[in-house]
Amino acid sequence: MSRRSGILEFAVLGLLRESPMHGYELRKRLNTSLGVFRAFSYGSLYPCLKTLVANGWLIEEPGSALEDALAASLAGRRAKIVYRLTAQGKEHFEELLGQSGPDAWEDEHFAARFAFFGQTSRDVRMRVLEGRRSRLEERLEKMRASLARGRERLDGYTLELQRHGVESVEREVRWLNELIESERAGRDQRSGSGRSEQGTSGDPGGLPRHRGGSRPDPSDDTAK
Repeated sequence: MSRRSGILEFAVLGLLRESPMHGYELRKRLNTSLGVFRAFSYGSLYPCLKTLVANGWLIEEPGSALEDALAASLAGRRAKIVYRLTAQGKEHFEELLGQSGPDAWEDEHFAARFAFFGQTSRDVRMRVLEGRRSRLEERLEKMRASLARGRERLDGYTLELQRHGVESVEREVRWLNELIESERAGRDQRSGSGRSEQGTSGDPGGLPRHRGGSRPDPSDDTAK
C-alpha cells in the first residue's frame, strides 16, 4: 500500500467514525475539511472504499427511502450507497491513531493526523508534534545552508523564493512550539489537580491563541 493511499484510508475511516456517509459526502468533506485532499477525485476515493469494505472495516448500506425515491426518479441514476464503519474498522482506526512514528511527521500524513487530533490521546499528540518539529528543524537547517550558498550565484527572484520557503518553515516551527507548550501546560494542570496525565481521545488540551499572523496550513506546499 502506497503512503498516499494509506493517508486516504486513514482519513476515510476517521470521517466515517463521526457518522456514516455516502461517497459524495465523503469526497466533499475530504476536499473542504482536509486540505491535503483537495486534489483527490472519485477515481481515488472509490477504489479506497472498495478496499476498506473488502477488509471488513466498512459495510455498504442502501440510502434512505427518500434518497432511493429521488434516485429512481432520475433516469440513469442509482440509489446512493451509505458507508458505515464496522466494529473492526473502529478498532483498526484506533490502532492507526496510536501510531506516532516518522510517517506521521511527513507533510501530507501530518496534515491528516492533525485533523483528527481531537480523537487522539495527548501522549500520542505530543509525540507527533515533537517529531514533526524535529523533522522541520532538520529541513530548516538544510534550507538555510542552501540559501547561504546560493546568494552569489542565484538571481533575485530565486533567492526571494528560497527566503519565502525558509520563512514558511520557520512559521510552522513557531506554531508547533505553541502547540507543544499548550499540550504540556494542559497535562501539567491535570496532573496538579490529581487527574490522569494520559489524556483521552477528544481532549485537545487547550489550543494556543495564535500570535503573529494566521496559523500555517500543515498541508501548505510552501512549508515543504
